[in-house]
Amino acid sequence: MSPELAFLLTLALRMAITAAFVVTSSIITEKSGPVIGALVATLPISAGPSYVFLALDHDAAFIAEGALASLPVNAATILLGLTYVVLAQRHSVLLSAGAAIAVWIGLASIIRQFHWSLISGLIVNAVTFAICIPLLARYRHVRMPPITRRWFDIPLRASLVATLVATVVTLSGWVGPSISGMLALFPIVFTSMMLILHPRIGGPPTAAVIANGAWGLMGFGLAIAVLHVGALQFGSVIGLSLGLATCICWNLTLWWNGRRKAAVG
Repeated sequence: MSPELAFLLTLALRMAITAAFVVTSSIITEKSGPVIGALVATLPISAGPSYVFLALDHDAAFIAEGALASLPVNAATILLGLTYVVLAQRHSVLLSAGAAIAVWIGLASIIRQFHWSLISGLIVNAVTFAICIPLLARYRHVRMPPITRRWFDIPLRASLVATLVATVVTLSGWVGPSISGMLALFPIVFTSMMLILHPRIGGPPTAAVIANGAWGLMGFGLAIAVLHVGALQFGSVIGLSLGLATCICWNLTLWWNGRRKAAVG
């Protein structure tokens, strides 16, 4: 087998694995409502496979540096969410999602100009979330109407994420760890939700899913920091495992806390 064919087959397998994750999470999200859907959406559905496949091709130092670049980008994602949530109350999906993506791209371009340390990345996340979470709180509680899935919804979502993984993996050797880490965090799951749900159920219910994802994104930022430290100290496998465990434990804690408050109420 030629090296070119082996590369293409491997890339196709990686894209298929990622698509399977997305299909599963999409079904859970659509059946569970905005709160559970948001917790599922903020798991590392797209960034996780991207980093796993990067780890297969690069050493632990590459993964650690990529995670360091990803950390401040997580703050840009919550600002993308805030932009969409506010605009989606009254405007179309094209305007709301388009403006949100433009905000993310602009902030990512600014972030790229600076050299980030672990402390500075954590600080920018803490400040950004401290501002955004209270602003998003009023938009979280919206009744979710029934969703009728169209035949192309899940294939579209899966193809978007698979394309992102293919882009990150293919370009990583040329663009280096910092840009790879930024690309890995492009909010493709949030974006696909905006594009698919907004035309069908309206802006406010879709915005409720995004707004409920704020606390989950905070845990995702902590998971990125854990990945950076873990990869530096123990290697890529342990670093990725610790990052995933952090994300899952954080979201399970959010779910349990929500159930406890509901029971008390």
